[in-house]
Amino acid sequence: MTEDPLETLLARLAQGDEQAAERVFRTYEPVLRMMVRRKITPSLRTRFDSIDIVQSVWGQLLDGFREGRWHFDTPQELRAFLMTATRNRLIDHARRERSSLDRERPFDRKHLESLFADASIPVDGQIQADELWQKLLALCPPQHRPLLELKRQGLPLAAIAERTGLHESSVRRVLYELADRFAGG
Repeated sequence: MTEDPLETLLARLAQGDEQAAERVFRTYEPVLRMMVRRKITPSLRTRFDSIDIVQSVWGQLLDGFREGRWHFDTPQELRAFLMTATRNRLIDHARRERSSLDRERPFDRKHLESLFADASIPVDGQIQADELWQKLLALCPPQHRPLLELKRQGLPLAAIAERTGLHESSVRRVLYELADRFAGG
């Protein structure tokens, strides 16, 4: 009787084989992402993507294998662990985002239009804008400043993602986190 290829990969994964880890990840990643996408609310989709959750769980799994914390005898045990860990990670992310989501309010379009009714920006307005920009830069980690610069230039998220090599949802998440820090959250 031949051994199941997934069981062989699992044994190689337990020995620290990185190629086996990649193949096992590719096997389970679509199922885990689908599970996250089914459970994630539309408001949370603006904060993180299903791949963020799955990659986080996968990193934890690999650390656990390297440190000898986990051992799975069958692919079914690994799948059950991954499903549970992914669900728990999604719950953790949702809890962390709950307070900032509760504070968010949509723009009042009329108020927004009245702010931009006069196209000329007074000098003191430009000074305030420069001060605001300096505050944003101070709050922004150095590795995220290029994202902020591109956003200041008015580029859409897709263009920023293309120029930086990041996923569009990652760009969105970084910008939301910066806005949350700026708001004092």
